[in-house]
Amino acid sequence: MSETLVIDIGNSRMKWGLHGPRGWIRFGVTPNSEIAALAMRDWHSLPRPVRAVGVNVAGEPARVRVEAQLARWRLAPDWMTATDAACGVTNRYARPAQLGPDRWAALIAAWRRSALTDLFPPACVVVNAGTAVTVDALDAEGRFLGGLILPGFGAMLRALEMGTAGLKVPTGEVVDFPTNTSDALMSGGANAIAGAIERQYRRLLDRTGQEPMLFISGGAAVKLTPITDLPFETVDTLIFDGLLLMQSRRLAL
Repeated sequence: MSETLVIDIGNSRMKWGLHGPRGWIRFGVTPNSEIAALAMRDWHSLPRPVRAVGVNVAGEPARVRVEAQLARWRLAPDWMTATDAACGVTNRYARPAQLGPDRWAALIAAWRRSALTDLFPPACVVVNAGTAVTVDALDAEGRFLGGLILPGFGAMLRALEMGTAGLKVPTGEVVDFPTNTSDALMSGGANAIAGAIERQYRRLLDRTGQEPMLFISGGAAVKLTPITDLPFETVDTLIFDGLLLMQSRRLAL
């Protein structure tokens, strides 16, 4: 067997998936504060992977904790970083290596998915909605043009709670016309993020002259998709798919 363990250490949670010759076998999510329990809890009955590949935006301590858990299999993970170009995507960040590796992996996966839909792939808007929300743009030639970073739902709500009196209320729902504070807070955050996505979509449309594809991923995607008027595709494994593509290209060299 040739299973690969794919790891995405985000700002607050670590997501992982085990991929084999026939596709995805198992997924898991754990708070970064509980990474030390992975080997004995989440991975105790997991088939032994032959390799591990990942991205990390949570800093050195999180990376060290994950590597300690992988020691049970004597695996050294292949940590991916953004480069000038990979898998058909060109990185036009001012300093390419400073682009978040999770964003880079998602861009690569989105470009591959768009290329599978058409002989002439369209431009893409790539959204990852987590602790932070990123909204990135790819043109029709696979060039990453740039993107936005904005607070996620939790960060927006915490900022309001800290800066105002009387807004510590239960979590609300996203509705068109909120009539209570909980729904007003949640709907305000959702519409702020959706507005950023729609503005970037329009800008990319104006720049390329074609309707972009919109890919949405991340744990908070479920809050965005009901209010987005644009056509979109939700891809839960976007970062994982990009990591597998990057690793396969590296192994082929």
